Amino acid sequence: MDEKIKKKYDGNRKPGNAPRKPGESRDRKPNRPERPARERDFERRENVVVGRNAVRELLNSGTPVDKILVSGREGSVVALIAQAKEKKIPVVDADSAALDRLSGGENHQGIAAYVGEKEYSTIEEILETAVERGEKPLIVVCDGIEDPHNLGAVIRCAECAGAHGVIIPERRACGLTPAVSKASAGAILHMKIARVGNIAQTIEKLKESGIWTFAAEAGGIDFYDADFNLPCAIVLGGEDSGVSRLVKERCDFIVSIPMYGHVNSLNVSTAASVLLCRAARMQRQG
Repeated sequence: MDEKIKKKYDGNRKPGNAPRKPGESRDRKPNRPERPARERDFERRENVVVGRNAVRELLNSGTPVDKILVSGREGSVVALIAQAKEKKIPVVDADSAALDRLSGGENHQGIAAYVGEKEYSTIEEILETAVERGEKPLIVVCDGIEDPHNLGAVIRCAECAGAHGVIIPERRACGLTPAVSKASAGAILHMKIARVGNIAQTIEKLKESGIWTFAAEAGGIDFYDADFNLPCAIVLGGEDSGVSRLVKERCDFIVSIPMYGHVNSLNVSTAASVLLCRAARMQRQG
């Protein structure tokens, strides 16, 4: 063997790179840097609700709660503690730093709650909700929203408009983190949320179920001229990329909100509120 090549391979024979022995486990590479604990914890804690309004909605929703952590007993936290004790939910004192870590840096307002991890719904369950209410389906499809505050705000808009469900993708998008829960002001607890592998395929599935799909993008028809008085899904794109090409091509309509100022677009959650309120009003007026 060439001496240079031999030296190269010999140099890689470090303890962490040695061949495994028979039956030896391979949990992780010893020389791979481990992510900070805070980052790992944040990914795992989709079952944490933080903030006074969000915890209040949680307690009122009847969702099982494992325990509540508080860093002080003052103001509206006192009433929440009393409500938790009535429901026989353990209340634990914790310092503010612990709540900071638990909330991933969100403003927890001195209170956080552990709940059973929110179960995602299916598209069929979302459609069944509309049937049970005797209403035309109104669904929000999020195509790659990455900011948790935006996703939480969209969920809040959807709930306030009486939408029957929100659909989010599994990859390259935000999941249901504590930040999303807080930004939704508790609306996440009242909204069916489905998580799917492919948004474009989901659009096709919705169309097969009799749902008309509206992509919110520039260059479409004025949303005032759009007919939302039918079973519909409003598709919202990511903060920077908008609705992806494949998804847009599969939608029945493209609708736009006219801009009259110098800025050429609205924040995704603001656009959601405009379109959802318009659609909800048209559906209820018949």
